[in-house]
Amino acid sequence: MKKLRDDINKNTFEKIYLLYGEEDYLRRAYKKALKEAIVGPEDSMNYNYFEGKSVDFSEVIGISETLPFFAEKRLVVIEDSGCFKSANEKMVEYISKLPETTYMIFVERDVDKRSKMYKQVKSIGYTCEMLPQNTAELTNWIMKMMAKDKKKISKDTIAFLLLAIGNEMENITKEVEKLLCYTIDKDTITNEDIEAICVPEISGKIFEMIDAMSNKNRDRLLKLYYELIESKEPPMRILFMVVRQFNIMLQVEELRKKGYGESAIADKLKLRSFIVTKVVRQLDNFKGKKIKGILNSCADIEEKVKTGRIDEKIGIELLLVSFSI
Repeated sequence: MKKLRDDINKNTFEKIYLLYGEEDYLRRAYKKALKEAIVGPEDSMNYNYFEGKSVDFSEVIGISETLPFFAEKRLVVIEDSGCFKSANEKMVEYISKLPETTYMIFVERDVDKRSKMYKQVKSIGYTCEMLPQNTAELTNWIMKMMAKDKKKISKDTIAFLLLAIGNEMENITKEVEKLLCYTIDKDTITNEDIEAICVPEISGKIFEMIDAMSNKNRDRLLKLYYELIESKEPPMRILFMVVRQFNIMLQVEELRKKGYGESAIADKLKLRSFIVTKVVRQLDNFKGKKIKGILNSCADIEEKVKTGRIDEKIGIELLLVSFSI
């Protein structure tokens, strides 16, 4: 991706780009950045966009042969056409003969690197795979977003944020925007801010999962877990939310022992009163010693996942099953 940034900054472009890979946010971001750099954000006369597997490549070729209108460049973008899996022979042959004034960007989620189209684009243009970013890259990216808004955030707090919301860049962008609005009167973002505003909507299902644990209803527990997996919730985020819920239960139990009522507990822990009411109900089936054992088991499985000793999806499933026996 460094080459893409260099091309944009230096205003020197390859004739053809292929942007592909599973990180949707990066594909969209670089498609937009290249478009604005090559023909400008407002030029609709010299920008043509084609999408889907029904793209008429004869039309694409015809447009590509058209000289730009009062400009130096014409840009043609073709997205999700599938032509890097099932190559269009016309395009394979044509892209090596692009007019001097025409530039082309292909955007695909999946490609077959053995295909004629992929090999042709790679030989005459530039291909860039957009992969999920690692923790260090995401940390730097988040820090830059925060700095633009003159906010401070520690690396530990960013780690807490990523554990809570996952590493999908589109989702991170939305959650950071929420954080910036929530902390408009503050200079520094804390873990407490993240808990207050970025707790995912899975919290309702986490309550149900813990109810299923307490009732020893393994089938219900696994059904809820796989519903979250199917909705693309990362297993480690599910674990984070389970741990968070049991930590809240411990705190509520301690405050009840000290004589605090539900309303006072809600104020002290900065929780909504209905959440405290639910937690109190769940505490009938989970006492402090049992909760601490569950939290220790969660910490153990987290360490095994992070060190590669067990697959996260399977490891957390086995952990949940052990809680429902």
